Amino acid sequence: MKNEYLLLTPGPLSTSETVRSAMLKDWCTWDDDYNKDIVEVIRAKLVSLATEQEGYTSVLMQGSGTASVEATIGSAISQSGKLLVVDNGAYGARIAQIADYLNIPCSVISPGETAQPSLSEIENALSTDLAITHVAIVHCETTTGMLNPIEPVASLAKQHGKVVILDAMSSFGGIPMDIGELGIDFMISSANKCIQGVPGFGFVIAKQTELEKCKGQARSLSLDLYDQWHCMEVNHGKWRFTSPTHTVRAFYQALLELQDEGGIQARHQRYQTNQKTLVAGLRSLGFTPLLEDSLHSPIITSFYSPTNSDYQFKAFYDRLKEQGFVIYPGKVSNADCFRIGNIGDVHPSDIERLIGAIANAMYWEVK
Repeated sequence: MKNEYLLLTPGPLSTSETVRSAMLKDWCTWDDDYNKDIVEVIRAKLVSLATEQEGYTSVLMQGSGTASVEATIGSAISQSGKLLVVDNGAYGARIAQIADYLNIPCSVISPGETAQPSLSEIENALSTDLAITHVAIVHCETTTGMLNPIEPVASLAKQHGKVVILDAMSSFGGIPMDIGELGIDFMISSANKCIQGVPGFGFVIAKQTELEKCKGQARSLSLDLYDQWHCMEVNHGKWRFTSPTHTVRAFYQALLELQDEGGIQARHQRYQTNQKTLVAGLRSLGFTPLLEDSLHSPIITSFYSPTNSDYQFKAFYDRLKEQGFVIYPGKVSNADCFRIGNIGDVHPSDIERLIGAIANAMYWEVK
């Protein structure tokens, strides 16, 4: 059950041996010991982690996190609706792409990959385009590692009476928030992120009154958010189609381990320590972060690639992998960079070992 290397990525990520071990039993999707004792417990725990306010519910969806985003976009917006998307990275752009595929009218605010959205531009869009019914934003844009200002954006959207969709794929479970206080109507995340489970399903935590409005609106059978929720509600956790049972059981174990760690606040503190240790260590080796420190999230950090002509990411990657660490290539369109994640079963001592490994992997001359 031991891994050869540590995944320093935004997910899939390194999981505990006990989470992996939880997948070593088969489950029947009709039995109460699976549906009532695992699925329904997960659904309730997710809501309690997301908000202290009443009126929220949760639904689990098979597939990647993007499938849950598409289920939400395709189910929550009616045929007469229009979406406003804040796009400052690959995942905001993906929401707009989903809307395009589903023939949903969509306006996009694109401040660039290294800038936060302008509140005045959002205000102008909401004031001038009365057809907009929904606003979507990514919390942690893992293209760069930027943390977007969801509180003022959600507040603006609510002032204009809009439904707010939050892609919290890489932040939920690792950054404290109360989606009820923020006015979030739909929040989307995935099993293999900050809860530290394994890939296989995503989930949506939603205001129940808004979720009930989705009935009959879905543009897909398998991605019908309302039907999936309704099936789980009336059948005590039963999924409409084949449930990823092993992944679900692993997620249940991951939730227990989150609780044992001290909850989201404690996990956030560990991730922050990881990230600050990482940035300080790489700066000491001559690397420069892509973003200003004030824009960093504790989830993942982008660094400019060395300018030396001898540097090649693949060679650097391979040298680190040989020492037991896997990092991520860059995804920014206008900068040569690489990314290192801080989430998962990763601790400050691991980051310190990584810094030593990076020093050993630096085969180029530092200028």
